[in-house]
Amino acid sequence: MHQSIKTLFKIIFLLCGVLFANALAAQEATDSAKGSAKPTDYDITDFFKKVFKKKPKIDSAAVKKTKPIVTVFPIAGYSLQTGLAVAISSGIEFTTDTTVTQKISNVLTNVTYTQYHQILFPLAINIWTKQNKYNIVLDYRFLKYPSTTYGLGANTTESDAYTINFNYIKLHQSILKRLSNNLYGGIGFYYDHFWNITEVDPPAGVTTSFKRYGSGKTETASGIAIKMLFDSRKNQVNPDGGTYAHITFRPNYTFLGSDNNWQSLQAEYRKYIAIPGRKHNVLALWNYNWLTLGSGKPPYLSLPSTGWDDQYNTGRGYIQSRFRAKQMIYAEAEYRFGITNNGFIGGVAFVNGQSFSRYISGQLAVIAPGFGAGLRIKLNKNSSTNLCVDYGFGLNGSKGLFLNLGEVF
Repeated sequence: MHQSIKTLFKIIFLLCGVLFANALAAQEATDSAKGSAKPTDYDITDFFKKVFKKKPKIDSAAVKKTKPIVTVFPIAGYSLQTGLAVAISSGIEFTTDTTVTQKISNVLTNVTYTQYHQILFPLAINIWTKQNKYNIVLDYRFLKYPSTTYGLGANTTESDAYTINFNYIKLHQSILKRLSNNLYGGIGFYYDHFWNITEVDPPAGVTTSFKRYGSGKTETASGIAIKMLFDSRKNQVNPDGGTYAHITFRPNYTFLGSDNNWQSLQAEYRKYIAIPGRKHNVLALWNYNWLTLGSGKPPYLSLPSTGWDDQYNTGRGYIQSRFRAKQMIYAEAEYRFGITNNGFIGGVAFVNGQSFSRYISGQLAVIAPGFGAGLRIKLNKNSSTNLCVDYGFGLNGSKGLFLNLGEVF
């Protein structure tokens, strides 16, 4: 397809995403005491009301306190790994208690088809019981996912790229109990199964990392998840202060169905610092570490990899799966600032770095930096949900457009 036509399609799909995203933003609203909008705040709903001179029929912030909100809508997007994508999304948002401190529970799902003939079907369930005593989290996904891989280690190059095709089912479930005001601990069971794994166009005359690693047509990881969570953010959708931290220790066992016995540790820390005297200005810091412990051997597709965190957001500036190895260290800083006084338009500048071990060893290699900037369009002033449009750059000419509904972290 001619490049100018591709660019035109990207713009059209982006505009479609803006039109439909406000419905999705309602699902992500925080509780009314924490996320209420100021009279001067302005979002895309206000923009369209002004353009079409319509008055609101009902205040969604008031509705969500009394009954579930159900939405079904189409949406469009774009990423380096999927190209253009269209989806039918739906969600239910509700509370299990009427107290002002009660956290919002939700059920979200969609069916997505992409330019590269990928199919994605996630089901995310996040339930907070009365008085936030327990948090039940289910993350179920089915992917039919031809995608680019570059092999193992931190020293792969663009010329190593080829397509690997696979089907993937993810069944992650956990329950956490409140231990103190913002601290939760719990346990879960994680199951990941890949099948119909095929190298589509591997380099001729070369034994690929996938084959040298000993992978086959199927891979299974199955184990227990032991979790700790601390979250003092007032608004989880778009934090302007507070701290988020979580640790997940995952031992996998053959008696539970895993291909091998191995252990992993995911440790994440986020800090949000409001800039005094500057409205809508926040310095956000993120550290995400994904480590394989001991001498265990995870399945190839379960190894730590760029853009394979639960939200697919690490490594702006690089395509998903650009790096893959046994150890991953990641850090990012983002400065978020307001452009308009009413909060409708904002901007960000970000810089990140990722370091992976060499091939399958435990020794970390040189850091691969990424950087970029982007715009923020306020979709819902009650939840402070933004449409995020970023352009990122990495090493060796890596670059691309990155779209997100809600902040990257």
